[in-house]
Amino acid sequence: MKLKHFPFLFLALCFFFSCQKNETSKTTIKQNLLIDLNKLNNEIVQFQKLVNDNAAPKEIVEQFKKSRLFYKKVEWAIEYFIPETGRFMNGPALDEMELEENRSFEPHGFQVIEEMIYPEYKIEDKENVIRELNIFQSNIKQLNSNFEAITISDDYVLDALEQNVFRVIALGITGFDSPVLQSSIPEAGESLLSILEPLETINSNNKGLVDLKKLTAKAKQYCQENNNFNAFDRAFFITEYLNPISKKIKAFQKEENIKNVNKTSPLKQDIETLFDKNAFDVNAFVLSKDYNFTADKAKLGEKLFYDNSLSKDNNRSCATCHNPEKAFTDGLKTNVSLTGSNLARNTPTLTYASLQNAQFWDMRQLDLEKQSVDVIQNKDEMHGSMDDIHAKILLNTAYINLFKKAYPKTQKPEAWQIQNAIASYVRSLNAFDSRFDEYMRGNKNSLTKEEINGMNLFMGKAKCATCHFTPLFNGTVPPSYSKSEHEVIGTPQDVSGKKLSSDQGRYLYNKMPQLVGAFKTPTVRNAAVTAPYMHNGVFKTLEEVVDFYNKGGGQGLGYEVENQTLPFDELKLTKNEEKALVAFMKTLTDKKYQ
Repeated sequence: MKLKHFPFLFLALCFFFSCQKNETSKTTIKQNLLIDLNKLNNEIVQFQKLVNDNAAPKEIVEQFKKSRLFYKKVEWAIEYFIPETGRFMNGPALDEMELEENRSFEPHGFQVIEEMIYPEYKIEDKENVIRELNIFQSNIKQLNSNFEAITISDDYVLDALEQNVFRVIALGITGFDSPVLQSSIPEAGESLLSILEPLETINSNNKGLVDLKKLTAKAKQYCQENNNFNAFDRAFFITEYLNPISKKIKAFQKEENIKNVNKTSPLKQDIETLFDKNAFDVNAFVLSKDYNFTADKAKLGEKLFYDNSLSKDNNRSCATCHNPEKAFTDGLKTNVSLTGSNLARNTPTLTYASLQNAQFWDMRQLDLEKQSVDVIQNKDEMHGSMDDIHAKILLNTAYINLFKKAYPKTQKPEAWQIQNAIASYVRSLNAFDSRFDEYMRGNKNSLTKEEINGMNLFMGKAKCATCHFTPLFNGTVPPSYSKSEHEVIGTPQDVSGKKLSSDQGRYLYNKMPQLVGAFKTPTVRNAAVTAPYMHNGVFKTLEEVVDFYNKGGGQGLGYEVENQTLPFDELKLTKNEEKALVAFMKTLTDKKYQ
C-alpha cells in the first residue's frame, strides 16, 4: 500500500499563526517530543551497533521491536504534523508513487528493515540494514528541525491525539505496519500511553485524566496479556477501550474549552468516535464550496439519475446499470454496451463511493462530477452529450424550478450543476446503519459470536483490513483519508483460475510498471448484495473471494505477478474461519438491503 505525500500547507500556516493559549504548555509539549526523538535516536544507535558487531539475529530482532516501540511514543505527532517524513520512517515497504509526475520513490524505514531481518536475518543484508538505519537517523534529524520550527497549539494536539486513536483502530491492530513480524498488538498499547503526557502538560489537574489514565493503563495491560496477533479480540478492544478513550479525549477538549481545528477533513471535528453515524463529511471530497452537498441538490440529482434522456437514444439512465435494489450495482459479471457487446468491467456499487478520492476501477477520475460525465458521454455506455442535456434542461420548466431551488445564486441551470447534482445524489447514499455499525455503537446483541469472530479475522489473521480499512472498508487511507489506494492482487481471467486477467488497470493511464494490473480497492460494505466480485466479475460468491485470498492471490495461484502488492503467502484459514469471515462481511449490509 502506498501513502502519498500530503503537504498540509494549511496546517503549517496554522502552526505559526494559531492562538497562543498557553505558550508554556506548548513549549513543554515540543520539548517532550524532542526528548523522545533523542531517545528514539539512541535506540537506532544501539540497533546499528548490534548489526555492526554481527550480533545474533534474535538480538537484532528484539532491538528492532524495542526501537519501534519508542517510535510509537512519538508517532501521534510525526504522522499528524510531518507525515511526509513519517511515510519514510514507518510506511509500507512499497514504492511511493507520484502519478502526476510519473515517478516513484524507493521505500525506507521500519517496514523495509523488518523484511530484511525477519523471519531470517542474513549477513549479506548487513550493508542494506545499516544503510536503512542511517537514512532513519537522517529523518530523525529532519523531524528535530521541523518540530523546533513550528508552534504546536493545544487544538492541534487534541486533533492529533484523537487521530492517533483512530490510527490504532484502523491501522495499528490490523498489522498494517507490522505485516511480517506481527508485533502490532504491544505497539498499539504503547501508542495509547503516548496520549497522556501531552494532555497532562495542557492541564494535569483535569479530573477526566484520572479515568483516562486508568483506561489507557488497562488497554496496555490487555495488549500485553493478549499479544497473540491472530487471537487478539479486536471487537472487544475497540468497544471496551478504544472508543471510550476517544470519548474521553473529546470530553477533555470540551472541559478545557479547546476549539476544534478549523480545517476541511473527511472526519468531522465534533465526533466522539470513529464509528459515529455522521462521522464522515462528504464535502471534504468535493472540488470547492460551490460543489458542497445539500439535500436539494441530491433531490435534483435523483431525478437526473433516473432520466433516460441523458443518453443519446433516450433508452438508458444511470439507474439502468446502478440498480438501487442491488446497492446500485447490476448483478451482472459485466454490463452490456449499447450495441449488445459485453463491457470490460464489473459495475461497482455507488454506495459509499463519495468517500473515495478516485473513481472507476482504474481510478482515472478523481471525483464524482467527472465520473458522471465520463459515463454519460461514453459511446458504449450512454453516448450522451452534456451540451445536448444542458439544452434540454433549459427548456424544461420542472427541471428549471428544481435547479433554482438547488442553486439559488444562479439565474438559470449551468452545465457544471448537472454533474454536481448527480454527484450529490451519489453522496446521499451512505447510510452507516448496518448491524456492524450498531455493534460498534454499543448494541452488543447485533452480532453473533461467529460474526464477531469473523470481524477479528477480517482485522487480523485474514489481513483484509490492511487494504479495506475500518470503518469505510475501502482503500481510503485513515486517519487523514487524503488518498484512496489501489492494489495488485493477480485476479484470474475466469473462474477456472488458469490464466491471469489481461486487464492492465491503472497502467492504461499511467505507464508505470508498478501499476500493471492495479485496481482501486472498493468498499466491502453491502458486498452481500453486490455480487459478482472483482474488476471483471470473475467470482460469483464471497466464499470464492475468500478462497482466492486464502491461497495468496495471483502469485499463490502460480501466476507471474512480480508487482503484486497483496501478500502471496497462504493465509491458512480453516473452513470455519472462512465461513466466519463471510458471515462478518454480511453484517456490513445497510438496513435497506437486509
